[in-house]
Amino acid sequence: MSVSNPTLITFVIYIAAMVLIGFMAYRSTNNLSDYILGGRSLGSVVTALSAGASDMSGWLLMGLPGAIYMSGLSESWIAIGLIVGAYLNWLFVAGRLRVQTEHNGDALTLPDYFSSRFEDKSGLLRIISAVVILVFFTIYCASGIVAGARLFESTFGMSYETALWAGAAATIAYTFVGGFLAVSWTDTVQATLMIFALILTPIIVLLATGGVDTTFLAIEAKNPDNFNMLKNTTFIGIISLMGWGLGYFGQPHILARFMAADSVKSIAKARRISMTWMILCLGGTVAVGFFGIAYFSAHPEVAGPVTENHERVFIELAKLLFNPWIAGVLLSAILAAVMSTLSCQLLVCSSALTEDFYKTFLRKNASQLELVWVGRLMVLVVALIAIAMAANPNNRVLGLVSYAWAGFGAAFGPVVLISVIWKGMTRNGALAGILVGATTVIVWKHFELLGLYEIIPGFIFASLAIYFVSKMGAPTAGMVERFDAAEKDYNLNK
Repeated sequence: MSVSNPTLITFVIYIAAMVLIGFMAYRSTNNLSDYILGGRSLGSVVTALSAGASDMSGWLLMGLPGAIYMSGLSESWIAIGLIVGAYLNWLFVAGRLRVQTEHNGDALTLPDYFSSRFEDKSGLLRIISAVVILVFFTIYCASGIVAGARLFESTFGMSYETALWAGAAATIAYTFVGGFLAVSWTDTVQATLMIFALILTPIIVLLATGGVDTTFLAIEAKNPDNFNMLKNTTFIGIISLMGWGLGYFGQPHILARFMAADSVKSIAKARRISMTWMILCLGGTVAVGFFGIAYFSAHPEVAGPVTENHERVFIELAKLLFNPWIAGVLLSAILAAVMSTLSCQLLVCSSALTEDFYKTFLRKNASQLELVWVGRLMVLVVALIAIAMAANPNNRVLGLVSYAWAGFGAAFGPVVLISVIWKGMTRNGALAGILVGATTVIVWKHFELLGLYEIIPGFIFASLAIYFVSKMGAPTAGMVERFDAAEKDYNLNK
């Protein structure tokens, strides 16, 4: 690995820029609210792009292109499900959650919101939801670290162990220093880089393979079923892939962006920006994997790394088809995807440990400065655990992501969605929803029942548990009053 390597130089410049943004955000971080939610100051553009970038992770440029490369368009049902789920999340949850968290104790985290929304004096709801966040996010963080390690390993010829630490170090640095503002500002830069890479790369691959007609003929010659959206699929298989969209309602790192928006008025514009970005990025991702079939069929002599690990299809195309300087920028997009998601996951875990355990149960009167530094320490702790989990070089990014995504989608999705649209929901209903959702995912995944993605039964059973358990009791007058006030505020300002 030469220091003059253009790709290495590009990476170093990019990482330095992200850390610099972290130090800029450090100057604006004065209290725990600033560190966790940026003082609720995000405008529509930053809200939109940071929500998108934090969502997509290394899965966007590694897991999904690899799946399309291996199986053809039948894997694109995931993308369709995600687009539908994200839009519904923006439409029904984003604005309402923004006002509900403000009206319920100016909540900074999801456990904080649940505790205030349902007047949980016991602390049980806060503890259980914080534990769910820590368990599933540590798995999610591990997926980001695996993706970063794969990138450094294949780009610079590092050992997997060295790449593991190299990929995680920069993200830990700027998250540690700058908190939520650093994460959101860097996410905006990273989202821009990701969409640039995912629009440019498929166009160049298409040109390199001789244009649209030639490319499609080569893909068809490889396997005509590559064009078949129903190839090797079943009804349950398609429903499972589409079911990924349900996960959006419960992802704490995405919901935090809604909570941090400067006003409800920003949400509608942010929705339009975010959905445009998302559709273009997912379309580009599918195209990269699909056109890659044609390219590597025509150039089997360079297909070895992709044959060995199909999740490297974007990496290899960037290295083969572009000037090293441009390749460095494109590969930085993978680093951007990894860093954007990993950073906000670390921050949400840190927030849960600091706000929902340390401040609530250990140091109720802790100063704001103390809480910020405890938050920073928790970033390091969670990161080290995730690195340890990611140490197995046989890990696959998509597998780790799918489990964590299902866990959050089933445990939190129904609780968040129903809590912002139904005033009749109770504290026991919320508890039942979280426990039933999380337990269903774990059990269903373990036994692999019916071949159905575990988020679907988890979401359904949790929703039923919320409804029936809530019907056994009734919300307090205070809960109803706050709900009505928040809904009125939302309708006046949306």
